[in-house]
Amino acid sequence: MTSRAGPRATGSDGSDFKHREKVASHYQMSASLKSEIKKLTVVHLLLWALIAAQVTVAHLKLLSHDVVAMPYQWEYPYLLSLLPSLLGAMAMPKNNISYLVISMISAGLFSVAPLIFGAMEMFPVAQQLYRHGKAYRFIFGFSAVSVMYLLMVVAIQVHAWQIYYSKKLLDAWFNSTQEKKKK
Repeated sequence: MTSRAGPRATGSDGSDFKHREKVASHYQMSASLKSEIKKLTVVHLLLWALIAAQVTVAHLKLLSHDVVAMPYQWEYPYLLSLLPSLLGAMAMPKNNISYLVISMISAGLFSVAPLIFGAMEMFPVAQQLYRHGKAYRFIFGFSAVSVMYLLMVVAIQVHAWQIYYSKKLLDAWFNSTQEKKKK
């Protein structure tokens, strides 16, 4: 306890706090990576909602097929890409390494693989549009292949960054657990 009238500490100008109040770098890294992954997950959910809306509208025939084209085959497995995002979100609060690993693997299977398949599936249609200027499928007056390729470009970047940040986060969590085991 200190008192107003008692002796004062000498030799400290207040600059000796830095070694006591420093947060470990892997905690800082974990917090920033979690934030980035959450932002990318929101963007992914928006992309997923667009594809889910197109599939729903086309199958329920809410709009004419001239307005919203029937979905391509790759869109159906891509709808499963919601699962990796949910697993990743479940891994964040308690730093669950196993959920994050499963999320990364399933992101490759359910997110990236359908996009690659879709690029190959739509390539002949895109080539025909480019060479002859003819499109047979439309989404609100725009060529369906052009709209879907644009969506795919954004989606592949989102998923690539999600996997990259998840790997960095996994490394930060793993280093953290290894340091705890050493003590």
